[in-house]
Amino acid sequence: MTTDNIPCIEAQMAAPPVELSAGWAELLQPRHLVSTITLCLGVALFAFNEFFISTALPTAVEDLGGAALLSWAFTLYLVFAIIGGMVAANLKQRFGARNTLLVSAIIFIAGTVSATFATDMTQVLAGRLLQGAGEGIVAALCYALIPELFPPRLVPKVFGAEAIVWALAAFSGPLVAGGLTEHFSWRTAFFVSIPVAALFILLVLCIVPHGVSGLQKAPSIPFARLASAGFGILMISLSGAVGSTAPMALLLSGAMVVLTAVVYLDRRSANPGLPKAAFTADKALGTGLWVILLMPLAQAAGTVFLVYSLQHLWQLGPTAAGALSAVMAISWSLTAIVVASLPSLALRNRVMLAGPVLLLAGLAAVMAAIGSGALWLVVPGQVMIGAGFGTSWGTLSQLMMDVSTDTERDRTSAMLPTLQSAGYAIGAAFFGLIANTMGFGEAETLRHAMLVVFATGCVIAAVSVFFGLRTGTRARRQAKF
Repeated sequence: MTTDNIPCIEAQMAAPPVELSAGWAELLQPRHLVSTITLCLGVALFAFNEFFISTALPTAVEDLGGAALLSWAFTLYLVFAIIGGMVAANLKQRFGARNTLLVSAIIFIAGTVSATFATDMTQVLAGRLLQGAGEGIVAALCYALIPELFPPRLVPKVFGAEAIVWALAAFSGPLVAGGLTEHFSWRTAFFVSIPVAALFILLVLCIVPHGVSGLQKAPSIPFARLASAGFGILMISLSGAVGSTAPMALLLSGAMVVLTAVVYLDRRSANPGLPKAAFTADKALGTGLWVILLMPLAQAAGTVFLVYSLQHLWQLGPTAAGALSAVMAISWSLTAIVVASLPSLALRNRVMLAGPVLLLAGLAAVMAAIGSGALWLVVPGQVMIGAGFGTSWGTLSQLMMDVSTDTERDRTSAMLPTLQSAGYAIGAAFFGLIANTMGFGEAETLRHAMLVVFATGCVIAAVSVFFGLRTGTRARRQAKF
């Protein structure tokens, strides 16, 4: 071999692997259909249950009493879902994916039974705690199993399918749960998850072999850091329940200090719970995880306040306001299908970089609508916000696994749904603080308060654009883009 050939060989080694294209129909072929249904069902349990329970809980409180505990039903669920996601990789390595999924689904069913047949709010709270813990683990492992159960050419389609599940949950979850609660009872809306979870258990028994498991020596579970992270998320959740601005600011500031300390200590631990490069600025994995956190954080401005703004600034009814809010989810679903259908990985990666940009443009359009009173601007704004998530979410999730080391891929996959939930939680609390500070409760200052909320969302989205571009640059250096 001559030295003249070395540059050519190095170029070939650095080039991204050629990806064979695959169609959506291949996911429906017998050898992949059950796996596709199983993983999507696991994510659906997590996504739909959030909207089902949040819609039915107010009616449950009216029936059982204990209105003061309503916020705790959301808080306990969120805290334990995030803790479950953080510990999922360790449990998979320790007990195997199959056993961990089965036990976690049983824990979820136990929590759902407790909440469904509760006679007081304390039983609902116990059920929500178990639901969160079980679902957090299930959702994290359903992401981790994608590259283990599917050939590389189908991985983009599966990520696209799971992104569609999230979007469909945001659109149809409240409608279905509202109908069940109104025409039957809140217990019916709770109960629906039980047969779905039972079906998920049967499918896991069918498709997840004993071989897709760790059954190897696993590091000890970092209970102190997990408890600290849970306490930080708890402070964020509780900040939305306090009435005045000063306690909200104090709780949010304390939460940020706690969570920053957890990441700092985890990064220096010999037994990390997070990927080593998490939230660093010089690795594609670190900057990509920032995007996954910041995009839902920015979108929380619309999640929390858009329907309220539509009803109070334009005097729309609940149905019309809900329909405009649902435009985002529809756009997300349709865009995710289109992007996942692109045959070229390189093209999907380039399109992915437009996701945060579209989110920024969409939030800016909604802000312009609020400032000018032009209601029609809300529609293109919602379309662009949904397209931002649809163009980026599945591809970015796949890229995060591609840039991870083999030993950290499970921890990375567990971070994806966990960070998404954390982003919405932090955003809801943060924008709630801003709205309260700006006089959100007073009619004459509502428009100004919403302008500040959505302007802040635009700033956060702009930061996600920066990290998105940086992720592309760093991934190219790893020959993964």
